[in-house]
Amino acid sequence: MENEKLKVEVLKGGEFLIKETDPKTIFIPEELSEEQNMMADLAMEFVEKEITPNLDKIDKQEPGLTVKILEKAGELGLLGVSVPEEYGGLGEDFNTATALAMAMGNAYAFGVTFAAHTGIGTLPILYYGNKEQKEKYLPKLASGELKSAYCLTEPGAGSDALSAKATAVLSDDGQFYILNGQKMWITNGGFADILITFAKVDGEHFTGFIIDTNSEGFTKGEEENKLGIKGSSTRALYLENVKVPKENVLGEIGKGHYIAFNVLNIGRFKLCAMATGSAKNVSTFSIEYANERKQFKQFISNFGAIKHKLAEQAIKIFASESLTYRISDLIDKKEKELHAAGDTYEEALRKAAEEYAIECAMAKVFGSEVLDYVVDEGVQILGGYGYSEEYPAARAYRDSRINRIFEGTNEINRLLTVDMLLKRSMKGRINLLGPAMAITKELMSIPDFGSEEEGVLSAETKAVQNIKKAVLMVAGASAQKFMAKLADEQEIIMNTTDMMIEVFACESVLLRTQKLISNRGEGEAKHYIEMTKVYLNDAIDRINFYGKQAISSFAEGDELKLMLMGLKRFTKYQPVNTKVLRRSIADKLIEANKYCF
Repeated sequence: MENEKLKVEVLKGGEFLIKETDPKTIFIPEELSEEQNMMADLAMEFVEKEITPNLDKIDKQEPGLTVKILEKAGELGLLGVSVPEEYGGLGEDFNTATALAMAMGNAYAFGVTFAAHTGIGTLPILYYGNKEQKEKYLPKLASGELKSAYCLTEPGAGSDALSAKATAVLSDDGQFYILNGQKMWITNGGFADILITFAKVDGEHFTGFIIDTNSEGFTKGEEENKLGIKGSSTRALYLENVKVPKENVLGEIGKGHYIAFNVLNIGRFKLCAMATGSAKNVSTFSIEYANERKQFKQFISNFGAIKHKLAEQAIKIFASESLTYRISDLIDKKEKELHAAGDTYEEALRKAAEEYAIECAMAKVFGSEVLDYVVDEGVQILGGYGYSEEYPAARAYRDSRINRIFEGTNEINRLLTVDMLLKRSMKGRINLLGPAMAITKELMSIPDFGSEEEGVLSAETKAVQNIKKAVLMVAGASAQKFMAKLADEQEIIMNTTDMMIEVFACESVLLRTQKLISNRGEGEAKHYIEMTKVYLNDAIDRINFYGKQAISSFAEGDELKLMLMGLKRFTKYQPVNTKVLRRSIADKLIEANKYCF
């Protein structure tokens, strides 16, 4: 009975657009268990002791330092949180892994090293390796004895990964694959012991391989001189007749794209979690500085312009954290449901991540852009000191920028979001057609203004229901207009995705606050209510803007008028006094002298 109930409650990927969610069913960070918080605290203590004092040395790539720190992380169990106990890991649930990732967000360049090793460097073997491969590699990856890198990108194959030129040919004796090619921008490339690599068997069948970097014919380029994340090793790697044992084929011949793309789902999600953790740190040092810096005979935290910035940083972080844990729990519940139904732990986690590929792509975009906003305002709050390498803002600013590029550029993730949604609809995995048709009928009818419900956040609840209709209206009309040629209308797709992302963020913020009100009472949730109101107030305006951009790109005449009228109806929201609300939020931050939500 319990499993049946669980199946009913867990939304499918993309279904948030067409179904309502009960706040009682979601997971919020305030509900992390003592054990989960201990794991996050362990990670934060590790960063404080091992990373923060060595930031300059790490950025200068002091020989052996990053490897030594990575091994210390392995000794503490931080590298094996998602690895099953039978393979030497901790086998923790997905929400625990999310809490750990967020805590590691303050590790700057080392965070990239850590994420590459524990994510795209380990998960392909966990998800797709056979028993022998798992037994051979996973315990040593979890302990840090082996370090891993993920090799997908090539000089001519970035976002278009399947255009890779690296080749693999079976040796005459049938014992090895001979690999030739070049990989570039490989994180951990300077010290990795093994590589998760992709090449085309016989120049045609895209396939995954596990390569030992001690192999003859394997060479490394020089370290890249990067804009940011300077402490992470990034190199080009060269394969010249490298002999890879046949048993090191990862997964099936010709099925490498499943590995390459499915492992990125978790990578994208974890990037959002780490970006959120990093943004919290930036918010804290922004607040601390504002409370210390005096101008015109008073602390700059007293000024409305600074309060606006501090509050807006916090509001965006709150939204990012809310959607991160919402997705985390969806994946966690789906994984447990699949495991209970007979899938192995690894199969269940892989399938759960694939189920929420849409949400993972949206999270990657949202989290990376929130961090970019927060670090930019952090530099501005610190003023001239923000531009000095003596203060943390400069490093945070430089290190943030890469997040919008790797794990699939934000443009690619925006395009993928709508593409995946429409494909799932066409395959019958989710029912978008019915709700979209209902909205068309609603547009032709007289609006039912009804009686306004009273109660805290009732207006916001109604607003979220309506902005979902705005997305379905735009997505449905554009898909009907262009059919198979919609893929060529990238501007419209990106507008639609931006609407979707804002809807998901709005609903995630609302659900979290509603649950907090239920758990703690309206009084204790005061500042969360304020953040929810400000976020929705501004987000609904953005949804209206994206909707106008999209509609004006494909509709004209009466259709244009009708759709703009519908957009106005679906983005109606009584404006709130955001100045007063932001000042209240800022005052709470200033009093705490840190990010405190």
